[in-house]
Amino acid sequence: MSTKILLIRHGETAWNAVRRLQGHTDIALNDEGLRQAEALARALADEPVDLVVASDLQRAMQTAQAVAALHTLPLHTDAQLRERCYGGFEGMLYSDIERRYPAEYALWQARDIDAVMPSGERDAESFRQFYRRTLDAIVGWGGRHAGRTLVVVAHGGVLECAYRAAVGMSLDSPRDFQVKNASINRFTLAGGKLTLDSWGEVEHLQLAALDDII
Repeated sequence: MSTKILLIRHGETAWNAVRRLQGHTDIALNDEGLRQAEALARALADEPVDLVVASDLQRAMQTAQAVAALHTLPLHTDAQLRERCYGGFEGMLYSDIERRYPAEYALWQARDIDAVMPSGERDAESFRQFYRRTLDAIVGWGGRHAGRTLVVVAHGGVLECAYRAAVGMSLDSPRDFQVKNASINRFTLAGGKLTLDSWGEVEHLQLAALDDII
């Protein structure tokens, strides 16, 4: 049996808005992110949803809780769905990272998938390690709930990994697709393999903005 997975990036945070790197740092949604979460929940209100699972970081849990509440479902959490850990890069603006760590920043931007950032409060992980962790988590949840429809709320990097796996895109190739806050991205899991059905649905966010104006 195949499993339908609606993979969603959390709503906006204050750090997203200024391009401050979050990683494992636990940042809450800002007001716009909370609005996006409610708009997302309304967009999924009439869809069959059997299970809602989120990263255990609060920006993902807040987004997922809006969906779970509307469907009167419990919220499951999984630390393996966290964003990539960036070690000493976390909490810094991208521009500051480039100035303070020019060599490591260059490797990161060049998509060296085995490069590891300097340690900070936590040890960083390479993109290859991150990819394996998050794909195992997504496939694991889907496999344990075969034949059902799952909403999985995670992070931009997690969605990137799923996209690459589903379309057969190499880990070291440039990212040529967007991963938007509170976007709906639809996958099917069958035989342990993800396929991509729809990417980057954000119409619900635009409609919500119009509603606010009216």
